[in-house]
Amino acid sequence: DAKSTVDFDQPVADLIENRVSRVGADGKLVFDSHERVYQVNLFEKLLVPLLSKLGNLIIDGGIWMNTQRPEWNDANNALVGQGVSMVTLYYLRRYLRFLQDLLEHETEAVIISREVSEWLAETGSTLANAALELDDQPVSATQRLQVLTALGQAASRYRQAVYTQQAITTVTLFPLTPVKLLLQDAITVVDHSIQQNRRADGLYHAYNLLKLEQDSLSVDTLYPMLEGQVAVLSAGSIAPGEAVSLLNALFDSEIYRPDQASFMLYPDRPLAGFLEKNIIPAEQLESVPWLMQMIADKNETIVLRDVDGCYRFNAEITNAGRLKERLSELETSDPKSIQSARQPLLDLYEQVFNHQAFTGRSGGMFGFEGLGCIYWHMVAKLLLAVQENFFAALDQRADAATCQQLGRLYYRVRAGIGFNKTPSEYGAFPTDPYSHTPKHAGAQQPGMTGQVKEEILTRFGELGIRVSAGEVHFQPGLLRAREFISQPRSFRYLDVDGAWQELALPLQSLAFSWCQVPLVYQLNDEADPALIVSLDDGSQQTLQHLTLGAAESAELFRRSGRIRQLTLVLGSKQLFTEQA
Repeated sequence: DAKSTVDFDQPVADLIENRVSRVGADGKLVFDSHERVYQVNLFEKLLVPLLSKLGNLIIDGGIWMNTQRPEWNDANNALVGQGVSMVTLYYLRRYLRFLQDLLEHETEAVIISREVSEWLAETGSTLANAALELDDQPVSATQRLQVLTALGQAASRYRQAVYTQQAITTVTLFPLTPVKLLLQDAITVVDHSIQQNRRADGLYHAYNLLKLEQDSLSVDTLYPMLEGQVAVLSAGSIAPGEAVSLLNALFDSEIYRPDQASFMLYPDRPLAGFLEKNIIPAEQLESVPWLMQMIADKNETIVLRDVDGCYRFNAEITNAGRLKERLSELETSDPKSIQSARQPLLDLYEQVFNHQAFTGRSGGMFGFEGLGCIYWHMVAKLLLAVQENFFAALDQRADAATCQQLGRLYYRVRAGIGFNKTPSEYGAFPTDPYSHTPKHAGAQQPGMTGQVKEEILTRFGELGIRVSAGEVHFQPGLLRAREFISQPRSFRYLDVDGAWQELALPLQSLAFSWCQVPLVYQLNDEADPALIVSLDDGSQQTLQHLTLGAAESAELFRRSGRIRQLTLVLGSKQLFTEQA
């Protein structure tokens, strides 16, 4: 029962309580044979979360939300049990690429716990076999269940080993080659699943539903969600041109709210009124003779008939589990009739309520994170994801038209965010942080949300600051000419020594500080692009490439005071061209 997954182990709880009384909060952790906290290296800490997610992988469906632990989007947490998260799968794809980059130049074997090494080997073997069988078509329901079973049993064996052992002491030296093969096979399976979750309208599924049977596992789909589009754009699995198509489809979709020039979490839709719910189709109920006899006997234990003649389930039957209990209670009186009616009645109950597709707040409520609501943090995450795709297009040397389209779409998303609006449009002070904008009102729920983080990141991206391999690269392909001042001004900043300084800026320039070092951009089409590094001894270095080397970047990051100013000379051709 995937909706009842937490078992309380009293003996272990007593053991933990005893340990905490002796050693403090560390008593809650896993111990070794010497009664010390069992510690592992960074590699194992990065590996275990990956294997945990892969242990719940449903090919072409997502990551099975089969635990009651609160790790899922709280607006969709009613899906736990039958829900499958493509959102988690999209971010898992990004994590796989992160691990590939991290291990690319590593060759030596690594020390990991024996239990993890066995889990890793079993998971790798299952994924290798699954990857070999993939083609352009969806996998079969039988194959989907077989792969999930193998992955899940490997994870279960690890989990049980950890839960039942009093101490973990055995480690092993594990070669990295099988790890790298696992990462590649996992990406192959994940990419196949992502492609199979592209909708006909150009959007991508966010959450799916599973139907688990004896020998097969089928997947059904839900309505589109903004969260899914943000996640797939962040995954790094779609080409720049496809990202353009996805964003255009998003603006054309029912998720878009023209009045706010931004996006709701999910399409708005009318909900059935209270009295319209819990109505059983008469012809289907009348096909179950035992129920009709119950109604004739005025026995309302299961079903009743209201004053309007509508058949309804007894209001005390809150879910299918409670219905099963009622049927079991009645079974002693007429076992044969109830046994024949049990499954048709359970199917009818699900048909009436469709509990399997109930997502939670996103499917049945209004206001914060409900129907018709914009969640500004998710819009800011979309902004960051579009910017990442813009720079990925530049890195991949995509054609100029595609890069231009991504830039325009970036600024179209950005235009819908509060700081671009008047108070009457936003419904609040535009520079104040608000969490949501429901359909019936302006911005609501003030507070510092994650939106602030994304907008800081995107602002540095607009200014062209990118860090790679310990070097600072200046790539102002998203910076607009309108950012440069048309009249001379002064710029005040706090330097690395903690003193306030003023800097005179000429026209056609802009300035900001980073790591407490002033950066001045000067627009000059008559000069070659250059990066001028002003040092603490009064000297200057002029670089013809807009990259600060690793040693100089380290000085900047340390705020050592060695670098006192950076000046970039740019031509207008290096900036973002706003016209179509």
